[in-house]
Amino acid sequence: MSRYDAREIERKWQDAWEAAEVFRARHDPSRPKYYVLEMFPYPSGRIHMGHVRNYALGDVIARFKRARGFNVLHPRGWDAFGLPAENAAIEKGVPPAEWTYRNIEAMRAQMLPLGFSIDWSREFATCDPEYYGQQQALFLDMLDAGFVTRKAAVVNWDPVDMTVLANEQVIDGKGWRSGAPVERRELTQWFFKISDMAGELLEALDGLEAWPEKVRLMQRNWIGRSRGLQFAFETEGAPSGFEALEVYTTRPDTLWGASFAAVSPEHPLARALEGDPAVAAFLAECRALGTSEEEIETAEKKGFDTGIKVRHPFDPAWELPVYIANFILMDYGTGAIFGCPAHDQRDLDFARKYGLPVIDVFAAPDSEARVEAEAFVPTKTEPVDYLRPVALGPDNSSRMTGEQALDGAIGFCEERGLGAGVVKYRLRDWGLSRQRFWGCPIPVVHCSACGVVPEKRENLPVRLPDDATFDKPGNALDHHPTWTRTTCPACGGAARRETDTMDTFVDSSWYFARFTAPGAATPTDAAEADYWMNVDQYVGGIEHAILHLLYSRFFARAMKATGHLPAKAIEPFDALFTQGMVTHETYSTPGADGRPLWREPGEVVRDAAGARLADGTAVEIGPSTKMSKSKKNVVDPDEIIARYGADTARWFVLSDSPPERDVEWTAAGAEAAHRHLGRVWRLAHESGADGPGEAEAGAALTRAAHRAIRDVTADIEGFAFNKAIARLYELTGAIGKASAAPADERRAALRILAQLTAPMTPHLAEDIWTAAGGTGLVAEAPWPVADESLLTEARVTLPVQINGKRRAEIVVPSGSDAAAVEAMVLADAAVLRVLNGATPRKLIVVPNRIVNVVL
Repeated sequence: MSRYDAREIERKWQDAWEAAEVFRARHDPSRPKYYVLEMFPYPSGRIHMGHVRNYALGDVIARFKRARGFNVLHPRGWDAFGLPAENAAIEKGVPPAEWTYRNIEAMRAQMLPLGFSIDWSREFATCDPEYYGQQQALFLDMLDAGFVTRKAAVVNWDPVDMTVLANEQVIDGKGWRSGAPVERRELTQWFFKISDMAGELLEALDGLEAWPEKVRLMQRNWIGRSRGLQFAFETEGAPSGFEALEVYTTRPDTLWGASFAAVSPEHPLARALEGDPAVAAFLAECRALGTSEEEIETAEKKGFDTGIKVRHPFDPAWELPVYIANFILMDYGTGAIFGCPAHDQRDLDFARKYGLPVIDVFAAPDSEARVEAEAFVPTKTEPVDYLRPVALGPDNSSRMTGEQALDGAIGFCEERGLGAGVVKYRLRDWGLSRQRFWGCPIPVVHCSACGVVPEKRENLPVRLPDDATFDKPGNALDHHPTWTRTTCPACGGAARRETDTMDTFVDSSWYFARFTAPGAATPTDAAEADYWMNVDQYVGGIEHAILHLLYSRFFARAMKATGHLPAKAIEPFDALFTQGMVTHETYSTPGADGRPLWREPGEVVRDAAGARLADGTAVEIGPSTKMSKSKKNVVDPDEIIARYGADTARWFVLSDSPPERDVEWTAAGAEAAHRHLGRVWRLAHESGADGPGEAEAGAALTRAAHRAIRDVTADIEGFAFNKAIARLYELTGAIGKASAAPADERRAALRILAQLTAPMTPHLAEDIWTAAGGTGLVAEAPWPVADESLLTEARVTLPVQINGKRRAEIVVPSGSDAAAVEAMVLADAAVLRVLNGATPRKLIVVPNRIVNVVL
């Protein structure tokens, strides 16, 4: 070729890799393994540049580790169940399976030209019966082991998607996919008992040192450990069976400030009172409120006075009214609280609304309370004077920190039999039931004689029907004429299949384990799991910090307990990297309703006058935001590959910014990346100096190449890919300037450049490797090792600062002693001009770094 033809080069080398099965992972105990995995995609039908960046990051690590001698597992699959497929079935009349597999074919076709070092032989989709059948087997094993339960619970109901949502799937009070306001409903549901592991999951976060601290903090907050007091109020006027009201509080030090008690709308006491029409109306109003904690916190505080009273534990003559309140969560603590308006803003807002007393624990009993519009919330660490203390502080005074007061209050109550100190967690059990068709069927049946019965393992997979219809709202399985009819595995009588399917987060909570043996007749193969697990490097978005990552940690523990994973895999991901997003400018023209009409980048013409459409309509350029279909600022990878080649796309998304930060895609940046790669190709194919060349030029080039080996190696290991690329620019420049170097040294430097570039631009690297005389494929070549003897500079340039300002620089032999450097400084013409005859008071030499002169 006479020019850099990326598409021809890339097809050629992809064919070569496939023919050689370079990326096929095979069990080989004689070699150290390395398992790198990117979070797998949902088959929406198209990939975008965010996908390209995510998978390019993982591919750099996979190729680098393979070159370093590791036996690399780098698989790819599809997170394929979910509501979009059902929506397509309703809107387009296409069966969910057909829509999903068609999208998988399209997205795989987009990915293959990008040259990712994927072992495609391990590919699967979570909607494959072979996969979800093993998931059903896992469910049954976890049911037997006590990790699964079925119970009635108040759940988050999405009225548009007509399914239950986990707490984590409710965003700002709305369904995470539909955006519809979520309602509260009581349904009998299947749950994973993740709350039983709350303490273990929390404590183990400290050991995940290769995880981002931000992710660990998000999980700590979500698990939410708290220590407090649990005690019971004695009731007056309550229905039979409610002679006591259990309360949990994290601030028992403020019990002297209590002015009311309140229960959640879902509390059994509230349910017992629902026969009163006024109570029923209030509970209905509460259930219409969003379910997210944020929405409940920000909503107007409302209550219903039940007429019931409770006696204060410290003074039986002191009675408090009992309310049903819309801001109390049933799934935290006991679903009942005592209200301390002076020291809790939520309680203060409630007290002001209903004219309840505000009693300041930190003011003298006969003084006027200091609390007005804002509650005074004492910290757990700063000492304050408790003028109505429940116990004395460590120095027998009323001055203590909140933590000391908490300990004192718990001790005070325990000594008198009023309550006990307990630890509770915010983390609730994981509701896995979903009222939808396109998901993994829960493998149980309902028998009128035997109750709920697990399906026999030999009957797995319980397959979804191929002929479901979606012309009625709700779950298509409920409407199927025959699928629900079956026989009871216990008695053989007529039974009905469970029509709820599993939350799609179940599918993604163990897929990493299935990749170790995707064809196994059991969920995992013990030998393969023992060899390949854990995932050494996991790459994905921080938006999965709570949902996917926490659930996967739970699943790994449950799989270990049921014999499907080795003990070492109790934490499945040794290292986690969360990448930034790919962003792009937004373009819009005024819409008919005054709202912006978003325009695709390909519609916009940019010139010195600004931006416009082809017909001359002015276009407003908006800020760079995450690429999204809604704002039409998506750049299609197919177009980039067709124009510039895959290596240009990979180089750009890796080079522009640190991988943990967002990267802005620009046409100018892509063009510049393409020009650089063309220059590299030309360097490899231009003939250098024949014969001996200049020895000094060759030695300098060799030193530059070995410095690049050292630095690029460290940068890749540190996930500083943009820095590694900066080093490669430098090495390219050094090779370009070394035309006088001997041909052998120049070709050697080019081979090193090919090896160092291979993780980022693998196709071009193969072409450079071949042109420079490399043997075989660079994808199979070992990583170069820097010669330490070549890393010491023969001469270094030292800046000279005089009274803090840079005035000169000198070139000295590397390692020169201070006296020799001082002599050279004082003899330098530029220094002498500044000194103008003055004698320096001090001269400080930092070896091989800088010289400071003080007058």
